[in-house]
Amino acid sequence: MSIKQLIFQNIRSNLKHYYLYAFALIFSAALYFAFVTLQYDPALDETKGSVKGGASVRAASVLLVAIVAVFNLYASRIFIKRRSKEIGLLQLIGMTKHTIFRILGAENFVLYFGSLAVGTFIGFSASKLILMILFKITGVGAIATLHFSSRAFIQTVLVFTAIYLLVMLVNYAFIKRQSILALFQFRAKTEDKVSRMSFPEAMMGVAGLAMILLGYYVSSRLFGGDFTTMTELFGAMVFILAFVIIGTYLFYKGSVRLIFHLIRKRKNGYLNVREVLSLSSVMFRMKSNALLLTVITTVSALAIGLLSLSYIAYYSAEKTAEQSVPADFSINDSADAERFAAALDARHIGHRETRIEVLQAHADLSDIIDVDFEGDKLDPGTMTLSVVADTSTNVGDLNEGEAYLSGYNDLMQKFMPLKPSGNIKLAGQHETMAFTYLELKKDYILSAYFTNGGLPVAVVDANVFERLKRDADASLQKKSSEYIGIDIDDETKIGQANDVFHELNLAAGKFFASRLDVSSQQKKMMGLIMFIVGFLGLTFLITSGCILYFKQMDESGDEKPSYTILRKLGFTQSDLIQGIQAKQLLSFGIPLAVGLVHSYFAVQSGWFLFGTELWTPMTVIMALYTALYSIFGILSVLHYKKVIRESLLT
Repeated sequence: MSIKQLIFQNIRSNLKHYYLYAFALIFSAALYFAFVTLQYDPALDETKGSVKGGASVRAASVLLVAIVAVFNLYASRIFIKRRSKEIGLLQLIGMTKHTIFRILGAENFVLYFGSLAVGTFIGFSASKLILMILFKITGVGAIATLHFSSRAFIQTVLVFTAIYLLVMLVNYAFIKRQSILALFQFRAKTEDKVSRMSFPEAMMGVAGLAMILLGYYVSSRLFGGDFTTMTELFGAMVFILAFVIIGTYLFYKGSVRLIFHLIRKRKNGYLNVREVLSLSSVMFRMKSNALLLTVITTVSALAIGLLSLSYIAYYSAEKTAEQSVPADFSINDSADAERFAAALDARHIGHRETRIEVLQAHADLSDIIDVDFEGDKLDPGTMTLSVVADTSTNVGDLNEGEAYLSGYNDLMQKFMPLKPSGNIKLAGQHETMAFTYLELKKDYILSAYFTNGGLPVAVVDANVFERLKRDADASLQKKSSEYIGIDIDDETKIGQANDVFHELNLAAGKFFASRLDVSSQQKKMMGLIMFIVGFLGLTFLITSGCILYFKQMDESGDEKPSYTILRKLGFTQSDLIQGIQAKQLLSFGIPLAVGLVHSYFAVQSGWFLFGTELWTPMTVIMALYTALYSIFGILSVLHYKKVIRESLLT
């Protein structure tokens, strides 16, 4: 048989093992080519928020290359381990290591560049669809076109060629380093299966759990008022990151084995075949794969967390816009408001107008703010709040000694929580008035122009408002003292009204705002981030899922003799499959569960910085990630079923 025939025979015989690897390569190449095509597409600049879309995609493509490179290196290591005995046999029959490397290199060349060609074609075909998805998410009205970019093609070929050469270099180093005897014994090396757990291992397991829980606790207190300076916040974040990552490594190194050891001890060592195939296998395998699982868990948590936060910002765009612009349009100049209203009337767009006189006053909220302020931190006695009369709202009359606050968001509530009762003071130029604080309302009365960075608005009795107005400190007052909000009666005509707003150039150089513009701008910016993070997360999910699948495929080959013995002892195929299902649930489920919990605490600690809604966006992202991740667990079970069926044939 010639070397060429040997190469193609090996490709055919190993294709059943490489199909998922080829799929991951095709997907990665398609996504990278599509991303690079977007990078050179002029239409992408339409998605720019604070940065150009092309720059964001370029940064994402670099991360994508890193993910693909690591995946290829690890997958290649697994496959060359599976073929170590074959490599040893080829050396025994007289082939040199250089010739064997040429054979493996040629096989990988056909598989790798064949997948690259297919992936590039798919990426080209899907580039228009991906661009349409991006435009849909960001709300851009540009037209997506299908075009082939020669620059993108050349860049894709160069990048993946570099990855291929790196993989071949690692394979060559492996073949060069191993002796014939070592190659035959390579697959026989198994994890250290010590039945008795040592005291240091138990302490390692306890330490891992303790570090993770401590990291979670500090994360839950991150923005709760315990850390109020940038130095403290940065130190706390570094502490959380270090403790959770190190704790995760120790968790896989010792905690999993400790927990399963306690379960075995509780059963006095009497385990049924399903428990032996699941608990006993996982508790030893996870220890030897601790570093890999730590990386997969950490990056999964990062992907889920970033995607959840970006989706929270995207999902909350409209409600966040309401905080800045409580009406459809906020205008602070009476003449411009009349001009806008006249233009709406000319277009037969029904509308209603709200006018509120606004006053700025010194406020002392120290009696109701539930935070200790020290040193250079915010002094609640020197705040400046907007004040409006109760007649400007729809809550009814207030007594002269009563006041309430309105328009307080979740972010401010985290950094400056308010007590349910107490007293507040409002001061003019000469007089200070004390009020009984009644309640905090979520309603937003004024636009962001008046709220001094998101502070609440004080609502007082109309007579008191007039007294404060006569005693007002002129240095505190805004250029405009009247808020004018215009709402459109028919929601379907808000877009037309927004066009009128821009035609009159009302927003140019003034503190006027359109709620639709604010919402669209946030959706455009966060939609681009969500798009990029989503595709990077999907790439990592597929590559990491493939790696775990390859590990299970490798383990199934090592455990096949055990299945043969168990079948001959009388255990049915159903018994073994149930044990394997439990094993896959643990093998895939534990890293997934830990990653989900990590991401939950990460998102929970700071979600309010990004939007107003938490549970719906986070639940959707976690559910999708879990569903896609589970596919690889199902594929692993199907592979094990095949191995079990073949176990009696050997």
